[in-house]
Amino acid sequence: MSWLLFVAIAVTFDSLRIFIDNYTSDVYFKGKYAVSQKLFFGYFFTIVAIIMFLIFGLNFSIVPVEAFILLFIAGLCSSIAGIPYYRALEIDDSTNVGIFIQLSPVLYLIFGWFLLGETFSPMQLVAFFIVLSAPLLVVFTTRKNSRKIRFRAMLYALTYVIIDIIGNIIFVKESSLGINFVNGLNIIFLGKGIGNLAIVYLVPKWRKRYSFVKKESKGRLFRPLLANGLTSLVKDFSYRGALIAAPAVALASAASDSFEPLVIFFMGIVLTLIWPKFGREKLTKKTVLVHLLATIIAVAGIILMQI
Repeated sequence: MSWLLFVAIAVTFDSLRIFIDNYTSDVYFKGKYAVSQKLFFGYFFTIVAIIMFLIFGLNFSIVPVEAFILLFIAGLCSSIAGIPYYRALEIDDSTNVGIFIQLSPVLYLIFGWFLLGETFSPMQLVAFFIVLSAPLLVVFTTRKNSRKIRFRAMLYALTYVIIDIIGNIIFVKESSLGINFVNGLNIIFLGKGIGNLAIVYLVPKWRKRYSFVKKESKGRLFRPLLANGLTSLVKDFSYRGALIAAPAVALASAASDSFEPLVIFFMGIVLTLIWPKFGREKLTKKTVLVHLLATIIAVAGIILMQI
């Protein structure tokens, strides 16, 4: 099954992207207006889209104007989703945010049923509640004085997932109508790039924050941002490829999220041990046990969704 290979690639690069995001947000932006780094990604994805248009071209007889507009909106969804995503990373660590994002298979099943006509079994309904219990475990085993912050992070992550899923569902729906994969993805990149630029330029404090951090870092900021952009590019290609190639979008999402919490969890431990400034996870005995248990619960629920 080729779509499983796409999933494996997407999981690896997306896990790395989350850690790069967390590192950049805390080290360079120091937890303040980390969303302003979307200005870089705005230029990055716009340039990528222009290069791809020059290489592959765009024929409006093959890509109708209506499809172009919808795919462009899907790209805008991807850029807008970054706002709650960066807010979650500002107030919580990458492992927790990664667990909260594991709610996506539940939402993919709902959106897939409502917009794509996909069906799900009673066992998958049971799996809904199992997956939902994983992030709740992380929230309710936190100290009372930080529980409210973790709950806010979960809400931000959930908002990110919902907006991102809407964009991906649009892409899958248009692809099912015969839109070429590369053309469709390229239009999404264009919408993502222009959306990111608009978001930051429309909020002066974000634009000023990016300029200040860029100047203060003396150019060092571009290295993690470029690494982030490249990993995001690979992740976008492979994950959307998996969504189209899989028998159902929920199945691709479930398979991805079966592996991602494990990859994030163990990658976080390894990076923290060998490169503390990059991994930066809290490796207390309680934290490791809680995250391991939450990961096992999430994976078990996601596996049940595939029955």
